[in-house]
Amino acid sequence: MLILMILSMLLAFYLLAEVCDKYFVESLEKISQRLQLSPEAAGATFMAIGSSAPELFVSLMALFKPGEEAMGAGTIVGSAIFNVLVITGASVAVRQAFVIWQPVIRDMLFYSFSIIALLFTFKDGVVTLTEILIFLVLYVVYITAVVNWKKIFKYNDDDPIEILEEAMKEKGWKKFFAPIDWLVSFTFPNSQKYVLVFFTSIVWIIVLSWVLVESAVVSAKILGIPSVIIGLTVLAAGTSVPDLLSSIIVAKKGQAGMAISNGIGSNIFDILFGLGFPWLIAYIFLGQKITVATENLNSSIILLFATVIAILFLFIIRKWRIGKYAGYFLIGLYLIYIVWVILESF
Repeated sequence: MLILMILSMLLAFYLLAEVCDKYFVESLEKISQRLQLSPEAAGATFMAIGSSAPELFVSLMALFKPGEEAMGAGTIVGSAIFNVLVITGASVAVRQAFVIWQPVIRDMLFYSFSIIALLFTFKDGVVTLTEILIFLVLYVVYITAVVNWKKIFKYNDDDPIEILEEAMKEKGWKKFFAPIDWLVSFTFPNSQKYVLVFFTSIVWIIVLSWVLVESAVVSAKILGIPSVIIGLTVLAAGTSVPDLLSSIIVAKKGQAGMAISNGIGSNIFDILFGLGFPWLIAYIFLGQKITVATENLNSSIILLFATVIAILFLFIIRKWRIGKYAGYFLIGLYLIYIVWVILESF
């Protein structure tokens, strides 16, 4: 039974990556073009939704499964730790990174606010409407800052959306899954009908997120561990692997700094919108306060804040340029974290 659940999760992870990269992101790009959004606004909204859709919908599905609400939060928190430690570490291990400090300071600032808001929200294990609105308003403020940051600080960088999209397409290993991709393609309309492609993608993502949550719950029961641990580790890493592969490709192109910035920005979306929006939906439909079991989450959230300090410290002492040894160090920290989470669950 456990092997069947693991295979279900692996297939769901792959299909989520395929649907998001090939269909969902493409439809969102066309929608943002139709709305005439600036690259900064598109990147902080539609493209962020595209890259973080798996975490967002897993969080949403978990909220509607009684007793497993913490799994969604665990997936978001675990994914954030994975992004900061593994994606940053792998990017600079591939190639030395020089980051443009202006957007990094902005994202680090909002990332810190996000984690502080998360700590205060989880303090009593109850999520209120006021706290939900704080998350969503803070995300709106972040989008506003992203759109206007270049105008204030006057710096230049490449178009992150174009480079990341190119990276997503460079996945030679996907040829082994050609039969599955071929079957999936039959469920989608012509790409020119991008609104229908968008809604078809949503259906796929909802179904696959449900499969992930159900498989994770069953696996946790078989292994005799809290399901939130599966969220913090397996679901978090599995939903972030596509971003990892894209970031490595971007780093090889000499854009490791962009890969790092994208990872931090993705975390802001995950925490503020990836938790705030599902909480709002659950609040509307359930009509009551949302309870979250936080005994397995608080220590990980504190660690999440510590990673912000560590990364910022590395940037400053290395004058915004870090290399492979720092990358190995960060990946090593993540491996230690995984061992610690697993041991703590027993």
